[in-house]
Amino acid sequence: MSAIEKNIEGQKRPLKILLASPRGFCAGVDRAIQIVEKALIKYGAPVYVRHEIVHNKYVVESLRDKGAVFVESLDEIPDDGCPVIFSAHGVPKSVPERAQSREMFFIDATCPLVSKVHREAERHHAQGCEIILIGHLGHPEVEGTMGQLPDGSVMLVETVEDVEALNVAENTKLAYCTQTTLSVDDTADIVEALKKRFPEIIGPHKEDICYATTNRQSAVKEIASNCDALMVIGAPNSSNSNRLVEVGLAYGTKKSTLVQRADEIDWTWLDDVDCLGLTAGASAPDILIQEVIKAIKDRFEVSVEEITLVEENVVFNIPRILRDAEEGKKS
Repeated sequence: MSAIEKNIEGQKRPLKILLASPRGFCAGVDRAIQIVEKALIKYGAPVYVRHEIVHNKYVVESLRDKGAVFVESLDEIPDDGCPVIFSAHGVPKSVPERAQSREMFFIDATCPLVSKVHREAERHHAQGCEIILIGHLGHPEVEGTMGQLPDGSVMLVETVEDVEALNVAENTKLAYCTQTTLSVDDTADIVEALKKRFPEIIGPHKEDICYATTNRQSAVKEIASNCDALMVIGAPNSSNSNRLVEVGLAYGTKKSTLVQRADEIDWTWLDDVDCLGLTAGASAPDILIQEVIKAIKDRFEVSVEEITLVEENVVFNIPRILRDAEEGKKS
């Protein structure tokens, strides 16, 4: 414990936590985890999962302990008839096609809001448009969305500069879609650049950035200027968690950091912090949030104020084939 953590010997230094709400699990993440858990109940272990079901190490390891086997390719899965689950991020069309060719039993856990973007891209393509996708190169959601259409049908842009560099033939019909977990502000700038350069470009009927991403960023914007620092609980490969770190800095907090769990906290980082903003990405379970708060309380005299922007009540149904899983467990 650093000297600054105590005012005098044996007395904890006060630290206020502004707890952003909404935070943590979204409906799509909750649904995907339920799909794996109910498949394990109904069919037993192993259940194979292509890619991390969601981007959170704690969640993945918890499901692995229950019998889930995580793979990056269908080629890693034996022909043993066990279920195969596709992650919440979505997959290219070639993946279920490959699974069907091998007569695999697969269940799709793609978030319905990601599936909405897939259908949107397909519809625009069918109407003769070339698609511009705003997203991060290499992210599984981007790979899944681009993989809904033939090679070369989708142009990926990550920045306003990428928009300026696009090489598009005159009179080309264009439409744009976005990854669901982007920075709301950065994406708005890119969309503005697209509309300025291509005035006839077609956009989604309703924005593609999902409600949970938008709400968590808005909650951080609400508290950022009142905090000395912001701590985001989430995984390094979680797009929405990394965006929260950036939003905190953009909206007034002096410093912002990402941690996966309490044991990753650099306590010296809190030496000059009197008010800490705390939030969690959409793949981070509540147990990790409580773990971090407890660890901070072990070192500081903590007061917690929850700042709630909106109440979320979105629920996505799990596939019909798994809805009897609880009954199956009891029988």
